[in-house]
Amino acid sequence: MSMRNEISTAVSTSKMSTLIKKTLKQKLAVLVPDWDGHVLDVPASGEVLAGPCAVVAFAEEVPKSAWAGYRRIIKISPYARPEDGGAEQVEAWSALLIEGLHQVRLVDEAGEAFTCIYLGSSDSDRVDAGSGTLTRSLRFGVYVPEDSGTALVETEDAWLAALQGWTQQELGSNWSVYGNAWPGGYEMPSVLWRLAGYSTSMAGTSALEVRQQWIGHVLTDHSVLTRQTITRLVEQLAVQSRLAITETGGKEHEGNTRYVTVDEITADLQTDAYLNGQIHLTLQQRIHRPGYKCTFHS
Repeated sequence: MSMRNEISTAVSTSKMSTLIKKTLKQKLAVLVPDWDGHVLDVPASGEVLAGPCAVVAFAEEVPKSAWAGYRRIIKISPYARPEDGGAEQVEAWSALLIEGLHQVRLVDEAGEAFTCIYLGSSDSDRVDAGSGTLTRSLRFGVYVPEDSGTALVETEDAWLAALQGWTQQELGSNWSVYGNAWPGGYEMPSVLWRLAGYSTSMAGTSALEVRQQWIGHVLTDHSVLTRQTITRLVEQLAVQSRLAITETGGKEHEGNTRYVTVDEITADLQTDAYLNGQIHLTLQQRIHRPGYKCTFHS
């Protein structure tokens, strides 16, 4: 990477971080009205914090994810005075932060979306020496999808197209269904399907069995709706048992319809919807081996 590109990337990241922090500060003031005007950056040396407040600080960057994008750790620390409840107040505010930010999609003033994931508390409750207030630090992962600058259409991936088409038909037009990566400005409720594994095995002398492992991410604003949708997709895929795909790649295949079979499908309702995905799906199909001429009928 050239020096110019490095500088451009650093400036872009700095601007993005500024927008994210500003958006989070505004969100915190809404979640906890007592903090309105008192959501602060890390205080300077010798500066004493006054009254109920919260401090927002960026921590380490995390390696980018192919489907989740840029990742950064942020610490949010609520501060409560002893006369306002001390530890009990910090506990109550922490619960509000977790409920109000975990797996929540926020949009900054530039129109870019990002998602917050609660990662736990980084240390025990402690007393701030300067102000005498009690505090703890809550860690959140901030995930920012990154567009490549061009619209990537998966024209060659018939399996993904079939899976996306089936999901859209099953859930309806108010859902967004994505493939391979969360796009910038993604919407909710939404489902992301991404390919996690691929394998082949011999099926007799003239055929190969192709297996693909897919991960499904179901992302909504409501935990009940998320669980209901996961259950619905798992049950209906099991009932469906196969998906129709339209062959591409030449006139000899044009318009041909073949099928992939639902081999196995499971769900983990506790996993991180945005980063890890809750549905594990295996699809399979038999194809003839190169050099053998055989016909498969749908």
